[in-house]
Amino acid sequence: MAPRILAYSATAGFRHDSIEASIEALKAKEFALDVKFDFTEDKSKFTDENLSQYDAILFLNNSGIVLDDTGKAALQNYLNLGGNFLAIHCAADALRDSPFFGRQIGAYFDYHPEIQESAVDVLDKTHPSTVMLPDKWRLVDEMYNFESDPRTVGAKVLLTADESSYQDPQAKGKTLRHGSPHPIAWYQEQGAGVESHGIAGRSWFTGLGHCIEIWSDDLFLGHVMGGIKWVLQSKTTKAFNANGNVGNAS
Repeated sequence: MAPRILAYSATAGFRHDSIEASIEALKAKEFALDVKFDFTEDKSKFTDENLSQYDAILFLNNSGIVLDDTGKAALQNYLNLGGNFLAIHCAADALRDSPFFGRQIGAYFDYHPEIQESAVDVLDKTHPSTVMLPDKWRLVDEMYNFESDPRTVGAKVLLTADESSYQDPQAKGKTLRHGSPHPIAWYQEQGAGVESHGIAGRSWFTGLGHCIEIWSDDLFLGHVMGGIKWVLQSKTTKAFNANGNVGNAS
């Protein structure tokens, strides 16, 4: 059976007007990805029983505290059982009260300059989420700054923002805490949000995805689709491992 992904787009703060476009774009890619998405903004879906049927959970442009204590505990349990994790753009501004979530993403959002044409450098051309990209990718989107360096939790950076390609007046005289080169997309072979007794699945994050228009950009969609394919190949869930604890085995 096709791997199953829960795509969660609830917001409790700023809401991106690209969320609806992103949902439609992902729905259109189900066949090409050979996956089944379940889209929701209902936090009550985060229970041990419900999450156990998914091979990955995708946090899609969330903001604020979008889960209650029951949901946070269920997400932690899911990750401990080998569940895979993806997060896009503003998801890095969600669940700031849950350190395990910040580690699973890799870093929380700090601030961004104005939307403008910018350039992104590809550090790793071998990853499924970057193999289709030019070495220097020019696009119109937000270049996020982060509160910490994702490399400190073991993340491998895939894309970096070329800070010379755009204007960021707030950066003058400010110590940027995300390290250098400036990370904008990365992956974790073993998600750092998993507790010590757990079985870690994969984690993938991209800071891109703000604008409505980017969700119809073939390069960006290839980037996201590659991230989805990569996390599912962890072999920690039932889609690819009959002995997995979570995932779609029906």
